[in-house]
Order: sequence, then structure tokens, then C-alpha cells
Amino acid sequence: MILPQKNISSLAEINSEDELEEVLSRPTPQDLQDLSRLAGDILILGAGGKMGPSLARLATRASREAGSARRVIAVARFSNKSLPQELRNDGVEVIETNLLDPQSLRELPEAENVVYMAGRKFGTVGDEALTWATNAYLPGLVADRYRHSRIAAWSTGNVYPLSPTQSAGPNEESPVGPIGEYAQSSLARERIFQYFSATAGAKVSLLRLNYAVELRYGVLVDLATKILAREPVDISMGAVNIIWQGYANSVCLRSLLHSCAPPFVLNVTSPVSYSVRWLAEQLAKELGINPVFTGQPRDSALLSDASRCLKMFGPSPIPIEQMIPWVARWVRSGSTLLNKPTHFEVREGKF
Repeated sequence: MILPQKNISSLAEINSEDELEEVLSRPTPQDLQDLSRLAGDILILGAGGKMGPSLARLATRASREAGSARRVIAVARFSNKSLPQELRNDGVEVIETNLLDPQSLRELPEAENVVYMAGRKFGTVGDEALTWATNAYLPGLVADRYRHSRIAAWSTGNVYPLSPTQSAGPNEESPVGPIGEYAQSSLARERIFQYFSATAGAKVSLLRLNYAVELRYGVLVDLATKILAREPVDISMGAVNIIWQGYANSVCLRSLLHSCAPPFVLNVTSPVSYSVRWLAEQLAKELGINPVFTGQPRDSALLSDASRCLKMFGPSPIPIEQMIPWVARWVRSGSTLLNKPTHFEVREGKF
């Protein structure tokens, strides 16, 4: 359920998942402006994951407030069986299906705009074939089926190699260098969309994300839960980029206007990186706990230069100074978590 809107600047805390979903799905004036220019329905493939529900709600709210009668259709298998009805209650159309079944994919409705969110990361080790099928084979099916649509496809900053910690990280023109099979299959996803863009004229935006944060999951939640449990915090991955999930979803929807052939590529994350030790210390201060650290910061980390994103789409409405106390209070209060660690500490690419 989406609650009535509050002013973010006066919102000192978030007390429930309903309030959290309201903030995550709240359209900005820029969302309204861009979605008023975007023609056609929006089909969200793989909408049952961490970001999909709030993206579907954002698309629905922004479209409604922009005066558009478009359909917003969320498609997934939906392992959370209560989620489809919750989305319907918020005005989202829902289709429950297995996207890896070609016949089911063919039966989906036409849509001028497609958001591709399907992907697999964790569990890759030991079941690499399913990861490659999800991350490389399925994009080909989707790109072929929706070659005449605008496609915003989520990718990952893992397609880049580790970069010097003191650097800004790779930009969109930097060489890729995926480490491990998850990252390699994610690059394969990009290459498949690029192929259909080159051969069929598919208009695509490729969004390289690391790492989205909200109060139930993300790097800040990973750190806060370890601190609260008095577990050592590994700081060998010395720095990270993190971004508010609502902003990432906003950029995704607005990027549909920039989908083109060859694909528009965008790093979606914070414009600066943060020391993992500093983040942990700030969270520990909010939690009233002395943190324990293990390891030493290495001279390289998984980073991305998001200068283009900042220039084109502006800053996140939720800064790090707001995220830290929100996450600390949420975790300390025992509120619901998704229990899906990011494993941002992993350096060898095994997930």
C-alpha cells in the first residue's frame, strides 16, 4: 500500500515498509516531466526482485501524475506470493510467468517500452549454466521479441575490473574486464543487446549499477547488521559506490528516452566512492557500538565513475547523510530485512 506523500526534507525517519515504499516510489518533478514525454506502455521483465516492485510503483505513480493513461505491466515468477496482489492494489498490472519459457515470452503483450531486470548473481558457483541462461540466453529472446521497443536493460558495474582505490573508477568508455562467471555472463548480456541493436536497430540503454541501497538491503544494511551482531567488518574492499534505490529506478525509467542504437551506456551509482571503514564507523556511531574490523584496505576496488549520470539526471534526492541514520535505525529496531547480502567484499568474482 502506498501512503500519502510526505516532504522528504522533513521526514526524520521511516517507521514501516509502507512508508518506505512510499518514499521509494515517489516521483520527482524530473520523473513527471520525462514520463510525460514518453509514449506507450511500460513492460517490466523480472519485476519480482529487490528493485522491481518499487520501480513498477514509481512508473505507475509518475505516469498517473503526469496525466498518462499508459499501462505498467510487471512480469515475473514472483517467489513472494503476496506481492502480485500488492502491486495490483497499487495500480500495476501483473503477469506471473517464467520468462525462460519461449512460448510464455511470446504471449506477453506488446509494449513500446521494456525494462529488463531479469538477472542472476548469487548461486552462480555450482550452477553456472543457469546463470548464463538467465544473463545471456534470455536477453537474446527478449531483444528479439521486443526489437521494435525501447529497452532499458539493467547491467552491473561488475563488468569492470578492479580499479585503484584513489581513482574515480572506470567511465562508460573504459575497457571492461569482468572477473568471474557472473560478471562474464553480465557482459554477455550487454553484448547480446548490442548485437540486436546493431542488426535489428533495437533502441537500448544499458545501465551499469553498483550498489543500490534502501533500508532492507544493500551495502549499508550489510555493514549495519554485522556491527549490530558484533561481527568483524571486512574492509579489504576498501571503497564502494552506493546509490539510493529510488534514484536508480528513476534514472532507469528516464533513460528510456535515451535508448538508441548503438546502445546508450550509463554507470548508475554515486558520483563519489566511500571508504568502507568510514561508512562502518558512521553506522556504528548511530548504533552506539564500537565496530571491529578485519583485513586491510587493498589498493584496488570495484568502482565506477558516474559523472555522466550526475550530469544528465542530477543528484540523488536522498544523500548518504540521510541513508546512514535511516539504515541504522531500521536495523536496530529489528524491522524487516530481505536477507540478501550484496557480498560487496568479494574480490575474486565468485558468488
